[in-house]
Amino acid sequence: MTMIRRLPLMARFSVAVLLAGLAVLTQNAVAEERATIPVPGAQAITTMCGQGLADWKARVAAMEEIKAYTPDGSVQFMTEWNRLLISIDDVIGPVYLLSQVSPDKAVRDSAEACDRQIRAFNTDLYLNDKLYRSIRLSRTKDNVERKLRKDTLNDFEDAGITLMPKKRERMREIRIRLDAIQQEFSRNIRENKTRVVFSPEQMRGMQDTYMTGLKKDSAGNYLLDFSYPVYLPFMRYADDAEARRQYQVEFLNRGTPKNLTLLQEAITLRHEMANLGGYRSYADYKLRRRMAHKPGMVATFLDQVQKATQVAEINELDDLRRYKAGASGTDSSRSGIARWDVAYWQEKVRKERFDVDQQELRRYFPTPAAIRWTLGITERLFGISFQKADVPLWHEDVMYFDVLDKSSGELLGGIYLDLFPREGKYGHAAAFPVRGGSTLEGRKPISALVTNFNRTSLDGNELETLLHEFGHVLHGVLSKTRYVEQSGTSVERDFVEAPSQMLEEWAYSKEALALLPDYCAASCPRVDDDLLRRINQARKYGKGMFYARQLLYAKYDMALYSEKENNAMTLWENMEAQTPLGYLQGTQFPGQFNHTISGYAAGYYGYLWSKVLALDMLSQFGPDLMNPQVGMRDRNAILERGGEAYAEELLRAFLGRAPSSKAFYRELTGSGDQ
Repeated sequence: MTMIRRLPLMARFSVAVLLAGLAVLTQNAVAEERATIPVPGAQAITTMCGQGLADWKARVAAMEEIKAYTPDGSVQFMTEWNRLLISIDDVIGPVYLLSQVSPDKAVRDSAEACDRQIRAFNTDLYLNDKLYRSIRLSRTKDNVERKLRKDTLNDFEDAGITLMPKKRERMREIRIRLDAIQQEFSRNIRENKTRVVFSPEQMRGMQDTYMTGLKKDSAGNYLLDFSYPVYLPFMRYADDAEARRQYQVEFLNRGTPKNLTLLQEAITLRHEMANLGGYRSYADYKLRRRMAHKPGMVATFLDQVQKATQVAEINELDDLRRYKAGASGTDSSRSGIARWDVAYWQEKVRKERFDVDQQELRRYFPTPAAIRWTLGITERLFGISFQKADVPLWHEDVMYFDVLDKSSGELLGGIYLDLFPREGKYGHAAAFPVRGGSTLEGRKPISALVTNFNRTSLDGNELETLLHEFGHVLHGVLSKTRYVEQSGTSVERDFVEAPSQMLEEWAYSKEALALLPDYCAASCPRVDDDLLRRINQARKYGKGMFYARQLLYAKYDMALYSEKENNAMTLWENMEAQTPLGYLQGTQFPGQFNHTISGYAAGYYGYLWSKVLALDMLSQFGPDLMNPQVGMRDRNAILERGGEAYAEELLRAFLGRAPSSKAFYRELTGSGDQ
């Protein structure tokens, strides 16, 4: 997952060991050029925010006087517009990141308050008639500027600039309220302090390394939080089915009941927003700016995916029932599978049939080695180098690296890695595009990788997640766009996941995994051909159920923002009830489904849509995923370009042809004939 760039996841390795291992990446970047961000305290954030707002208002006033309709005026106006957005980016980038990751609640609170003020300013910025007129009248000299002009006009018009005064003011109120709702929704999940209590007996099946890192109460019971290194292994390995049910219910309710109310309000406001703009639904309103263009195109695509996956889902579920019956010595017709059983019994099948156990795979992927390996293979693929540097950080776990072009030594940007869970931190895995680049101003981009990994080792799924999110990081930091507004992941929402979904495949690549032992501080076992074959077989098991679940999320998201305004919880109960496993009683999944509140609203289908594009892009590498020539094509044609061109144009430049869905449907069905 990537955050929105444009404004409108026991013995433990110490952090010192991890840093020592990474010290092989030298520290000789030029400090005065370094792309870093400030790490202010709570009061400093407030001051920085106030000073920024005053400066931006003065900049806007000066820009209102520029005669953008003249050739020189056009150049001056677009230059100053770029500088204004850079100045805003300098504040909101670090502020938003700190609101999600700072260990100091006072800093998080101050950052949230500043974030609200900036977003309110931004809303008013795109309702400024004089600036809108100047952009309309400004002249462009090439396709990059033409697209920037069109995208900027779209932002003004989405804000309501062309509406009558009363409607414009109502659109402004809605946008400001939606910003506050998104912030509160995320906070309610991030700062949930609930602990699920399990007795030692209920922990049967869990490994000693897992148990060692858990907190206990005075009676010796285990206190489990909702971080991924705690939740996911429990659902895969805990033998007590009732304990798994209880944990899953609590996990799916961790943002409720408040978030259900917030989501419902957001649905109502977005429906009104669309109507104010003259659109029948929020989906219509949003999709006109995306690759799919219209809800009907998304519906057709999702129907095709359903047709390709529904038989596989039923067959896999029947197989799990039969396996469970055989393992427990019961009649298969009475051996039901509940939603909290799926991960547990899938792991049993993978272990018996393919001799693949995610916990055992941790021996192959020590966390420090996996991080160094990720940096190493992307260095080879994209012709870059990472050099660790000592800069101010918000927590001792965090690391910073300069990113340089390997052949020229040019500083390209910087990345932060914040990899391990802690209280109050963003709970998922995501890339934060902290600062956009602009070659016009000599400005270097910054990306931050935020995850919640096990400190000691990664399983295969976590290795895939690491590569996925690092793909977003690279998309941000390798950007070399002229204007900041087009930097990095500023692409259509239904394309933004494609570069990172493609990079996931290196977690299953013979050529890439063969390099992993080279990055181990001590010896670690090699993923040989036989193990890799079994890993890929095990990976395919359950694909039908996985894609069916993704399909449900996508269809639910689209239904939420359809022409008919639905009750979020009732709609979810009805839609999940129609699946083979039915609705999980007592759960309120929509209250923690952050995508429906964020920039992925009316856009979750983009994960499946982008997967089509990712697998098509992957086909360019042929049998060798470590081919640096193709890697450099990807860097030059897609990663560096950011949003300077539309996604289809970027894809054609990389592929040398129009995009194709054959590779995607081949993965689903074994046939490319869709």
